[in-house]
Amino acid sequence: MSVRLYIGNLPQTFDSKALEELFASVGKGIRFKPVFDRESGGCRGFGFANVEDEKLANALIEQLNGKEFSGNNLRVERSERRESNNGGRRNNNSSNSNSQGSKRKQAKKVVHSDAPNSEAPDPRWAGELSKLKDLLANQKTPV
Repeated sequence: MSVRLYIGNLPQTFDSKALEELFASVGKGIRFKPVFDRESGGCRGFGFANVEDEKLANALIEQLNGKEFSGNNLRVERSERRESNNGGRRNNNSSNSNSQGSKRKQAKKVVHSDAPNSEAPDPRWAGELSKLKDLLANQKTPV
């Protein structure tokens, strides 16, 4: 069974041969694929490595996690796979996109309102209201 590892904190420009040599120093059979930015074409700072052997994956994590590479300390850990039906793609152009919405767990939503209580006066008129109340209280003639 293949083990997928997250390799993070890579510099945007790095020598892929140097990184492959670093992986080869730990063991053979490590396939690495960096993730590139679509707009700039540079590395986004991380990638994924596939390792066939569980022991080799553990050795890779142990030896390379925190190791300095091109001025950055590498971050090597097991990758958490996404639990999605569309293979990690963001656009849902598939025919089952409507049925996917019905599978979504229905949750009761609580809406909080910052609106003032209906009995409370509008704070914008609070000063004027207190003046009117004082005028009414000080009136000599009954209303």
